Amino acid sequence: MKYRSDRNGVQISQLGYGCMRFSKKGNSINYEKAEKEVLLAIKNGVNYFDTAYVYPGSEECLGRILDENKCRDKVYIATKLPQYIIRSSAAIDKTFNEELVRLRTEYIDYYLMHMFTDYAEWEHLKELGIEEWIAAQKAAGRIRNIGFSYHGETEMFLKILDAYDWDFCQIQYNYLDEHTQAGRRGLQAAAGKGIPVIIQVKQIIREREKVSCTGCRYCMPCPHGVDIPGNFYYYNLMYMEKKSSARFEFAQNMGLRREPGFASQCIGCGKCEKHCPQHIPIREKLKEADSALRPLPYKAGIYAARKIIVK
Repeated sequence: MKYRSDRNGVQISQLGYGCMRFSKKGNSINYEKAEKEVLLAIKNGVNYFDTAYVYPGSEECLGRILDENKCRDKVYIATKLPQYIIRSSAAIDKTFNEELVRLRTEYIDYYLMHMFTDYAEWEHLKELGIEEWIAAQKAAGRIRNIGFSYHGETEMFLKILDAYDWDFCQIQYNYLDEHTQAGRRGLQAAAGKGIPVIIQVKQIIREREKVSCTGCRYCMPCPHGVDIPGNFYYYNLMYMEKKSSARFEFAQNMGLRREPGFASQCIGCGKCEKHCPQHIPIREKLKEADSALRPLPYKAGIYAARKIIVK
């Protein structure tokens, strides 16, 4: 295993272990299988394990594995504050303390503000006293590093990046899709500030794509707010992974944005098609994407979630 240093010189394995999709047995995580996989990863040098408050059963499973096998001190845990459901300073404390209990630990190595898509979300947390809270938790040794994960547009990423002295951040990036979300500009901006970046790799195989979109963004901005590359990204992802997984990510990452950018916002003006170097029939493909990504149950679910979460 190869390693890289974080801001404090701690050696982190270049390959981390994502705990969002532990195998299931029925409706629950298959603990025995997850335990074998995590221990094998540790044996082979992986020491960075990523989970989150909203991954069903994940924090509890990881905490149990590390506790029962006496290997908490061999790994670094990354987990996340679900900022999109936080409405009070008391909720920050309650959520964080619950995560400590689930993970059977007294501290979190890498704590992220989960799934920023808009600068307004950071402003909301600031109003709740998040900066003072972070300082207190760091002083108490309960948080070692603070960061954020991001799923919005590049410009918003750059604004959030400059808004606080982050220890690290997490973005979605790969060599075949360098422009979606934070993109190459965001990656380079973080590097320029000396902020380590955790990469969520999504391997896209061109032969399985439904739309040959490169994410170049020449079609943007849409005058009616459609996130054209974003819709095509998740539409393609449906055929790279399980359809349900891609729809869930779409609902979580695009559906809960303050300005969601749904394909249904398209009025068919055709401005985008004039600028597309791939000559994609964008209007036609947006209809396909919307139909695939938001069948009626998902459309209803996203609508209900937005009513509760997006303020």
